Amino acid sequence: MDGRGEEHNSVIRGYPTTPIRWRSALGKFVTDAVRIWDTHVHFPFDWENPESDPTPRVEKLVEVMAEQNVVKASVLSGGRFGPDHDAALKLMQPHNELVPVAIIDPETFTIEKIQQLHDLGYRGGKLIGPPRAYDTPDYLPLYEKAEELAWPIVFHMGVIGGAVDYSRTHPSRDPEAAERHARWRKRVREFGRGRTSARYMLPFHLETIANWCPELWIIGAHLGNQGYYQDAASVARWRPRVMFDLSGGETIEEHAESGGFTSLYIASLNGHEAVARLLLERGA
Repeated sequence: MDGRGEEHNSVIRGYPTTPIRWRSALGKFVTDAVRIWDTHVHFPFDWENPESDPTPRVEKLVEVMAEQNVVKASVLSGGRFGPDHDAALKLMQPHNELVPVAIIDPETFTIEKIQQLHDLGYRGGKLIGPPRAYDTPDYLPLYEKAEELAWPIVFHMGVIGGAVDYSRTHPSRDPEAAERHARWRKRVREFGRGRTSARYMLPFHLETIANWCPELWIIGAHLGNQGYYQDAASVARWRPRVMFDLSGGETIEEHAESGGFTSLYIASLNGHEAVARLLLERGA
């Protein structure tokens, strides 16, 4: 679920699990009474009106969570877009359902900065769009600090999405897509071009990090993303603290089902109750 109330991945009793529509496939693992922890929620920032007050959107997020039986949501906050870390934290403080997770820049952040964010109340980290690979040795001190603080880290995987999914539509034949595309180009001009690449954000980078920091909880987003599902499965099979979510919408879900990942995914439910226990113990 994100700030628009759209479904993404969820967490059931601390386990990484599927979107709501997969409940029938999971059978006994999911009932209407089960409590869900969504580990991949973007801060509800209004891209069209960046100066607007985010408070109503935060309140709407909490409302939609209640409707979907989501009792906790890890809200990815700060970074280049939206309120900074301090402002985002203040907006979330009235809502115990929202667990602050800090977007961090491995190029500029120090271990002192990570400690500062932890002391402010952040309970995890999110990385996306680095200019070098996630397993660049220069980033190791940040991962070690996160491991020390028992901070789970969410890593974006693969290509970063844009305004239009060209596998589904095209601006030349879809006026709404054309409008989204125009807004996206305007945003790129305002914020500058990216300095990253999908090849810097791959599942096998998480295997390296897991070897460096075996006690660090790692969540790879989007099941590794399109083209890397098998790599993600290979890492999750042998590294017990590396997990992958199914955020990213119907495309990821469909590929997971057609690719035969359902049984692997259900099997993974057995080992990760410690994540929820860990976060609760740390005051999340």
